[in-house]
Amino acid sequence: MAQLSDDCFAFGGPMMSVDEALEIITSRIQPVEGVEHVPLSAADGRTTAAEVYAPINIPSFNNSAVDGYAVRGEDLPTDSARVFVVQERVIAGSSAHAEIKPGHTIRIFTGAPMPPGADTVFMQEDVSVAEDGTVVLPPGLTRGANVRIAGEDIPIGSVALPKGRRMRPQDVALAAALGLTELPVRRRPRVAIFSTGNEVVSPGEKRGPSQLFDSNRTMLSAMLRRLGCEPVDLGIIPDNEAAVSTSLKQAAQECDLILTTGGVSTGEEDHVKAGIESIGTLVLWRMAIKPGRPVTMGVIDGTPFIGLPGNPVAGFVTFTYIGRPAILALSGVVSRKPVPLQVRAKFDYHKKAGRREYVRVTLVQDEDGLFGATKFPRDGAGILSSLVQTDGLVELRENVTVVKSGDMLSFLPYSSLL
Repeated sequence: MAQLSDDCFAFGGPMMSVDEALEIITSRIQPVEGVEHVPLSAADGRTTAAEVYAPINIPSFNNSAVDGYAVRGEDLPTDSARVFVVQERVIAGSSAHAEIKPGHTIRIFTGAPMPPGADTVFMQEDVSVAEDGTVVLPPGLTRGANVRIAGEDIPIGSVALPKGRRMRPQDVALAAALGLTELPVRRRPRVAIFSTGNEVVSPGEKRGPSQLFDSNRTMLSAMLRRLGCEPVDLGIIPDNEAAVSTSLKQAAQECDLILTTGGVSTGEEDHVKAGIESIGTLVLWRMAIKPGRPVTMGVIDGTPFIGLPGNPVAGFVTFTYIGRPAILALSGVVSRKPVPLQVRAKFDYHKKAGRREYVRVTLVQDEDGLFGATKFPRDGAGILSSLVQTDGLVELRENVTVVKSGDMLSFLPYSSLL
């Protein structure tokens, strides 16, 4: 488990910015210990624990990039077309029987190994075939054209996959092309999650007239699994400081990160803040972000803690921008910030200076080909439909106070945040 000092998140200001929180998370949370070797079929989504070196060249031999006719570079036509005798025919998976003869060509197909002595391939579309079986090759082709050289993709001994790569299907494909059958990966981080509040019950349980079904744990579990974690669901903790403290203490002993929702605001029945302070160190409980200002960070027995707001939209937004980077750091992922797309505002909006806001929007392509962003009509942090019926978030940085229709904005699709 990750072991942090009690002051690892120490911060001097009363309200932390998003960038300050990200810097702390990425620089001070260390990857979990433990390496597993998994088969390629189970490697997607896992994080490489070491550099993966190429045991062979890719491609492993010189081969034709097209269907066509292979020739020697010395025989390339220069000023006018030239007639060649077809020596033999080579298909993918076979090899030429002999070295190519001067003044001859070899019929070759994509992926077939280059015949000895040949170094250039004419595309079949550029070649004329005579009735006697000879072919006419045009002038002007550059020596080496349409040939894939051994190792031009991945040379033997080079780093094919870096350490800290969160594996994707294309990465798994590369490992397979190298002939590998398994990869060394970090073990999955164990993340404890629980909700707090007497007002929520789990789906399937009896709900009182003043209670709501808890959607946060289901949402967080899904997002954690997408990030390659092992969620440890501790259920719903009642609004009781002792119960919250006990649950936090238990989770700190068993997991690599504690992630909660609710109970982190300043109300009399918000007990997470007090619970942390009684058994660990609380270093942040407000962040300059909307939705989601009541975000908590702390350390309990060396285990990092992040408390997210109870409203589901605020929980979603703060998880993607605070929880996700913490998860990636625990997983050992060398991550980069999502790259925003530029879209045109199709709404007017005012915001306060000094805080980062994330506005839920739907994209519509305009007649000029650019995409316009339409704001969801309601702003509430508890409106789940605003996440379901939109395409992503527009990021309004701290210095922005006014958005006018036609302004260019930074848009982040949900697919880039999960």
